[in-house]
Amino acid sequence: MDKHNRKPFVGGNFKMNGSKTMLKEIIDRLNALKCDDHVEVVIAPPTLFLDLAHRSVREGISIAAQNAFNCSKGAYTGEVSPEQLKDLGIDWVILGHSERREIFKESDEFVASKVAHALNVDMKVIACIGEKLEERESEKTEEVVIRQLKSISEKVNNWRNVVIAYEPVWAIGTGKVATPQQAQEVHLIIRNWLAKNVSQQVAQDTRIIYGGSVNDKNSSELAKQPDVDGFLVGGASLTEKFITIISCFVSPEN
Repeated sequence: MDKHNRKPFVGGNFKMNGSKTMLKEIIDRLNALKCDDHVEVVIAPPTLFLDLAHRSVREGISIAAQNAFNCSKGAYTGEVSPEQLKDLGIDWVILGHSERREIFKESDEFVASKVAHALNVDMKVIACIGEKLEERESEKTEEVVIRQLKSISEKVNNWRNVVIAYEPVWAIGTGKVATPQQAQEVHLIIRNWLAKNVSQQVAQDTRIIYGGSVNDKNSSELAKQPDVDGFLVGGASLTEKFITIISCFVSPEN
């Protein structure tokens, strides 16, 4: 399958970090970067900064929410619906992140229901999957990743609006990172599963991105892997390193 048919995708997940001042600094750097022909860039600031970010970024850079609920409205204190995000002009949402699964105990089924609801209102979804350290050490990586992927895939009605983020939990925020070979191996497992269980076309077209301590030192080698179509960047997205990571896809050889 030809990687060059898939436009690289780099997302920045700020998590519960940042301030108005920091956000302005990040967006000023991004607004000065001309990369639209080479890579799609999406940033996900904390919820209360979404509108400010949306009004501040130049055309060509998109904003994502870090989470959304699986209902349109109701007595769900603290939650935000995809419809409300759309009303703000937010087109993307991250769902199934390991921190949501682990800290907030979101099950595969619940994540899938949120994916379904977001897609049904024409939002675009960054759907996260990945194994814990003990699961990798017990050689259950493929079992876990495919279980999570299958649950999500059963709810997808439009694969054009889905980016899959493979994030090995053991590499998120730890400084550890999957080797390029480890990342490629799992990305290929995901793509082959899509080819067999969804369609060859979906497998060819769907972008599969890597997340897990991506930084300016390892991004270039990871980007060269045939099934790594970009990154979901955590801590480094808050710094100037984010520009370096994005730029590794701007070179024609990538």
